[in-house]
Amino acid sequence: MNKHILPVIDSVSKVLVGKRNEVQLALACLLARGHLLIEDIPGMGKTTLAQALAKVLGLEYNRVQFTSDLLPGDVIGSSIFNRKDSCFEFHPGPIFTQILLADEVNRATPKTQSALLEAMAEGQVSVDGTTHVLQQPFFVIATQNPERHGGTFPLPESQLDRFTMRLSLGYPDKDAERKILLGEAGESQLVNMSSLLAKGELAIMQRQVQGVRLSDSVLDYIQRLLGASRRSPDISTGLSPRAAQALVSSAKAWAYISGRDYLIPEDVQTVFSSISDHRLRDAAYLLSATGALSNAVLNSVDVLDG
Repeated sequence: MNKHILPVIDSVSKVLVGKRNEVQLALACLLARGHLLIEDIPGMGKTTLAQALAKVLGLEYNRVQFTSDLLPGDVIGSSIFNRKDSCFEFHPGPIFTQILLADEVNRATPKTQSALLEAMAEGQVSVDGTTHVLQQPFFVIATQNPERHGGTFPLPESQLDRFTMRLSLGYPDKDAERKILLGEAGESQLVNMSSLLAKGELAIMQRQVQGVRLSDSVLDYIQRLLGASRRSPDISTGLSPRAAQALVSSAKAWAYISGRDYLIPEDVQTVFSSISDHRLRDAAYLLSATGALSNAVLNSVDVLDG
């Protein structure tokens, strides 16, 4: 395990107990310069995870509650006329932060959901023809309720594909839940957290992740997985080139967290489901909610060719 990132994992795992693997995946997503979608029922610790990451990494944090009447300007900001100077002034919205929690993002209309697209893809927003650059690192953690819940607008494919990973936290196990009930874990412990990284250290780690070595043999394996997702008769929409880049960057981040400067097939396999579940669709055009399609792709491809 990487000695620099291990204290971060330990600290967040004391708050989000019993979810160490999910904490590591969320950190891998951040180190890969990606964005994270968490789908779960309310009360599972999604907001707690976002707050804990912000605190332990020493990053600025904003939360936006997405609702059906939320407007794009409520997220990115708007230009307001200044009568004194007779000009329009830009007033930044909550998106101007380092970790943005877009809470219940699928309760907003598609128009407001799309306000995140440029920011997630390019690290900037455009208002009235003027481009405003966002802080770096910039990490969106969006939460969404299952689509079967009332009052939701399904995220369009273009928006889903902007999320590097999708996770589900799920119910805590018995021991973890007991700690939560006793006040020894969960949201109540956020007050005890402090930053463990010096300013700029996270950016250095992100650059180091990019330098993790990818051998030809592992690259061949990744391309066979991509090909299998696109050729399968059970899958109507295979993995896009953006998804392929997300798979490589996230696998590199997992290798970095594991204390290696090179990729192995197990790194790819560990992150594959989180990368692909929200992108793969079956012949009936339903998302791979249970990971069945991702597992089918993994099982259809040998690590070694031939």
